[in-house]
Amino acid sequence: MTAIETIRWVGDLEGRLELIDQTLLPTEFRMIECRDVGTVHEAIKTLRVRGAPAIGIAAAYGVCLGVQPLVNGDEGRFFARLEEVVGYLAGSRPTAVNLFWALERMKRAAAACRGRKSPREIAGALLAEAIAIHEEDRRICRAIGRQGAELLSDGQGVLTHCNAGGLATADYGTALAVVFAAVERGKRIHVYADETRPLLQGARLTTWELQQRGIPVTLICDSMAAQVMREGRVQATITGADRIAANGDTANKIGTYGVALAAAAHKIPFYIAAPQSSFD
Repeated sequence: MTAIETIRWVGDLEGRLELIDQTLLPTEFRMIECRDVGTVHEAIKTLRVRGAPAIGIAAAYGVCLGVQPLVNGDEGRFFARLEEVVGYLAGSRPTAVNLFWALERMKRAAAACRGRKSPREIAGALLAEAIAIHEEDRRICRAIGRQGAELLSDGQGVLTHCNAGGLATADYGTALAVVFAAVERGKRIHVYADETRPLLQGARLTTWELQQRGIPVTLICDSMAAQVMREGRVQATITGADRIAANGDTANKIGTYGVALAAAAHKIPFYIAAPQSSFD
């Protein structure tokens, strides 16, 4: 199966960020080069990059780009610029919890070096932290896939809503990671993807990802979910999560609630696949 690299850092301290422009999929595949923090801000704000984990990773690298002009300056100006960059990126998506989580991690990484290292060394620590956030998400995605694959059986139909695949994360996805891992183990899985209005993430992105990996997928309009369940085409439902409360209640893309009700009515398991950072 073909892996999808949604986000990548190219080069060293003076490097750049590259990411897939998801607004163009599925008709056009294009990588955007981000060489300054403004380009990252615009990419997050306009949904060129989307999905909670991917937004956090992009923001972390955005901090690195934002401080590049001051890596050879004095400490005071460097930290003033860091605060400016963090505040600027925080405004790109005010509702994205992972965005603020990643930005806080970057601030802590810099603060741990203050007064002990040069601005250039602190910038290096920031890049190392961004790479760590990126790698951690890769490991989490793979772990979600390994655990979730046990829940699916050979020949099952799986319904998903919105996009929770590699395009929303660093590597493997959350909800789609379960499907990918099951298929890699030799299980035959057929996915039913809700189109997910109003922005059609299911129609544009989920179906594209599955096709790239050669996994059978049927695109359905949102109102068809209950019908395909009634017809016995679906044996499990898996979605991602924007946020999970302490009691287990889950918030996700609009339309997920209706899918959950339909699954409950048809006695079909409904699973949430999410990283630790999604838990409040």
